Parts: sequence; structure tokens; C-alpha cells
Amino acid sequence: MSDKDLISAVQVSSGEKFVNDRGITAIKDGIKSTSSPGERLRKPDWLRIKVQGGKTFERINSIVREHRLATVCEEAKCPNMSECWSSGTATIMLLGDVCTRACRFCAVNTGNPQGWLDPDEPLNTARSVQLMNLKYVVLTSVNRDDLADGGAAQYAACVRKVKEENPETAVEALTPDFLGVLADVETVVDSGIEVFAQNVETVKRLTHPVRDPRASYEQTLEVLAHAKRYRPDVLTKTSLMLGLGETEEEILQCMDDLREAGVDIVTFGQYLQPTANHFPIDRYVSPDEFEKYRQWGLEKGFLEVVSGVFVRSSYRAEQVLKKNNVGLT
Repeated sequence: MSDKDLISAVQVSSGEKFVNDRGITAIKDGIKSTSSPGERLRKPDWLRIKVQGGKTFERINSIVREHRLATVCEEAKCPNMSECWSSGTATIMLLGDVCTRACRFCAVNTGNPQGWLDPDEPLNTARSVQLMNLKYVVLTSVNRDDLADGGAAQYAACVRKVKEENPETAVEALTPDFLGVLADVETVVDSGIEVFAQNVETVKRLTHPVRDPRASYEQTLEVLAHAKRYRPDVLTKTSLMLGLGETEEEILQCMDDLREAGVDIVTFGQYLQPTANHFPIDRYVSPDEFEKYRQWGLEKGFLEVVSGVFVRSSYRAEQVLKKNNVGLT
């Protein structure tokens, strides 16, 4: 790759290569630009979100900037960012902001960090949780296939430091699949978390082409099943995006597969195409359908099913055990 192929982070457009401030070459928003993006579906009336702000939002934003934190809220272009930040919650993304995979639904930058890790990340994460005064925090991360353990040791170090500095804070780990290496899963599960999450993302048939080839439906199920077998006291959780072309029969089968793997909590949300370069939306799922899927999941025995248009895997995660669809109406 020549210098002329690289564009500075300031000038970069979605789908183009750039070099970030750590010298890592990446693709902006994860997917290369295409010369002929498909037509995008018009959003229905119910797909409107109210942007919130205020002092709490500004405080969270300031903490994120000061401590050089990456948040999945920003990197994945989450539609709930203003709501969650305004209510004093945020999902912190560990292991940097460049992912080694290129899932076609995801807007996180893709590249090869070549082993880079921030030695100050555990302490910065713990102090940020303290400053945010969080009683429940979701720690997620990019995939780091460039690391021998997929980043599991760094992940666990962050959890332990959060617990050391914030002993009353519950921690949910929304992890990569660690290429199915179960010893790495155990490293995170042993770190003191209350909830272990790994997202299956979609039904079996659509796993490819939606997810990166290194991910698989079966691999995610085995990671979730092993976490539950290894530490039955830790809750397990996963998430599906809907509107990718799945059928209701496939949704039901996925629920059965997840229950067989011992998954306690599942969330359903509408897939929203981040850019024209990403996987296209097949349909918009109505609020009534989301409620129907929630009832199906509860009937199948999930501890809780959080289901709604704007639901994401970590949406209002601190409320999930209230068993009221996190207050959605």
C-alpha cells in the first residue's frame, strides 16, 4: 500500500483507507466503498428517535474525551446514544477502536492493529466508570484476531480494575468470540463479571454474508454454552438484529438453539444500515411484531427478552432484570 492510498483521519470518507493517530491503517466505518450502492428503504413513521442532551450528556461526553475512551455508542453509530448518555449510562469499548474483522452490518473501523494495546486502559476505564457514577456498566470490545488470546487478558484486567475501583458496580462483558478458543472465554468469565454476552447477530442462514467469515453461528453458540457450563452463576446474553431477511420460522429456531445453549437473556432490535456500503435492509419490523417476538421468547423460557425497534444488545442493560422490556411501551 502506497502513501497515496492513505487518507488522513480528518479528511477520510466512509469506506476509505486512513491512518489513525496510533499509526494503524484502517477502513473508515469497516466496509470499503462501492461504486454502485443499492437503493435504501424509506424509514417508516415509527422509526424516529428524539435526540436528547443536557448536563448529564455533556458530562459523559467530557469523560469519554478526557480518558481517551472508545465507546460502541459512537463507533457503531447507535441511535440510542443521546438517550443512554443523558440518563448517565454508556457502553465502553475496549481494545481500541479498530477491529480486525469486517462484518457487513457494523460501522466500526476495520484494520490490523498489529498487537497494539493501551497499557493505561484498565485504569482509565475504571476511573471513568467511577466518574460516571455507574452502578452497571457494559464493557464491549472490537475483535482482536491479531492478539494470541484475542485480547482476553486485557479485557479481564479492565474488568478487575473496574471492580477494584468500583466494588458496587455490576459488569456485563459483551465480548468477541475469541475464535472459539474456550480458554480465552474462561479468562473473561473468571474476571468477576455478572453477565457474559456474545452476539449471535442473526439467524443461522444469514450468518454469512452478514458476519465476517471468521465468525460463525455455531461458534457463538458454543462460546455462550461454554460460559454457562463453566460458571452457571454468570448470566449469559445474546442479541439479534431483525430486518436482514430472516423468516419467523428461523427466528423461532434461533430461540430454540439459544435456549439449548443455556442463554438467559436475548434482545431483538431493528437492523439499521450504517452506510450505503453496508448490508441492505430487507424490511422494517413493526413494533407489534417486536412485541410478538418478545412473548415467544418468554414462552420459551428466557429469563428476559428485550425487544423493540431501537433495542441494541446493551440498551438500558442495567434494567434488564426488571422483566418489563426495560420499560419500553
